[in-house]
Amino acid sequence: MRPVEVGIIGFGTVGAGAFEVLTRNREIVRSRVGSEIIVKRIADLDVDSDRGIPVDRALLTTEAMDVIEDPEVDVVVELIGGLDKAREYILAAMDRGKHVVTANKALLAECGKEIYEKAERCGVSLGFEASVGGGIPIIRCMREGLAANRIHNIMGILNGTSNYILTRMTEKGLPYDQVVEEAVRLGFAEDPPTLDVDGTDAAHKLAILISIALGIPVSLKEIYREGIDSLTPEDVLFAGEFGYSVKLIAIARNHGDRLEARVHPAMIPRDHILANVNEVFNAIYVDGDYVGPNLYYGLGAGRKPTGSAVVSDIMGVARQIRSGGKTAMPPLAHFQALKDRVTIQPMNELTSCYYFRFSALDRPGVLSQIAGVLGAHDISIYSVIQKGREIDGSVPVVMLTHEARESNVQKALAQMEDLNVLTGRTVMIRVEHE
Repeated sequence: MRPVEVGIIGFGTVGAGAFEVLTRNREIVRSRVGSEIIVKRIADLDVDSDRGIPVDRALLTTEAMDVIEDPEVDVVVELIGGLDKAREYILAAMDRGKHVVTANKALLAECGKEIYEKAERCGVSLGFEASVGGGIPIIRCMREGLAANRIHNIMGILNGTSNYILTRMTEKGLPYDQVVEEAVRLGFAEDPPTLDVDGTDAAHKLAILISIALGIPVSLKEIYREGIDSLTPEDVLFAGEFGYSVKLIAIARNHGDRLEARVHPAMIPRDHILANVNEVFNAIYVDGDYVGPNLYYGLGAGRKPTGSAVVSDIMGVARQIRSGGKTAMPPLAHFQALKDRVTIQPMNELTSCYYFRFSALDRPGVLSQIAGVLGAHDISIYSVIQKGREIDGSVPVVMLTHEARESNVQKALAQMEDLNVLTGRTVMIRVEHE
């Protein structure tokens, strides 16, 4: 049988990682697929830089369409990222009957409906294992391993950069800006790491997981997202005193008629399984109605883990080609979606516990004024810490609440701005117990 031939568009970190896996693990790939997988063409604007692995220059081109138009290429691998050009190349490849593998989480989160439908119309496979969780096989687990289950909850640490920053702030008490500089220097973060720290990257990934769970693309715009850039070492320290760790958490909870979908910093109990996921590691907790709770843990980014995930998709397509079969399943693994549309619960209807840190004047009656505003909005205090020496006449007042409604919390915080006993911005962090 003739080899399965692959064309790669984008030869950066992930592209080079996928090429390395296909080259160095050539024998194991062939033994598991039953046929050879050969890289036929590689397109990148930079064909001169050293990728750390030998590459036959005859494979290289600066034109992506050279890959797409090659009649011998069976699988087009899109690894350039971004939206416009990546979308153009993927759709063009599908129009030519070529299977597609991509790691492009942003494109799938924002243009997924068009791409999923195009793959089905053209009768080609679409692999995107590398779009979520790097080397963690979460896409395959949800599309296949958990296929018989209704997914009730998804809760995950989906961005390694933010997790590294929060780990360093927790363990060393370092300020946010200093840790960001360190992460950039070590290659764990882009400069600047905007999409990582503002929650966008995690929201892209959560949108993909929700789409698989329900069989229908979810709108990224409906997913609430909030970043970690306003957190301080003091907040991380106080969280620890209450028995919590602070993590950037992506959450989806299925309430039947509608869905929670949100990404934001959250305090989680130190004995929670996600609380001990540190550094650049990712973890995804998935709860199905029959399988129960599952946890998937591993490196969420990087040349080798993400390259491995890309190659796993290529191998899946190669097995399909070898067997003479057509597409094994629709991209979202649903021939019929569970719902016509996804209704996302408005964030102001969330019910949660909350952490507050107030900067207050050190004088009698301050706590009663704060408690009065909270009580007026049906927010009950669970625990209070008032400690630390006075700085410029102010002291931190830190508290946890019982469950309250998000809309009431936002109204209370707005009213707090009018209290003359408070001297700075109030910090709020949601507390997750589930």
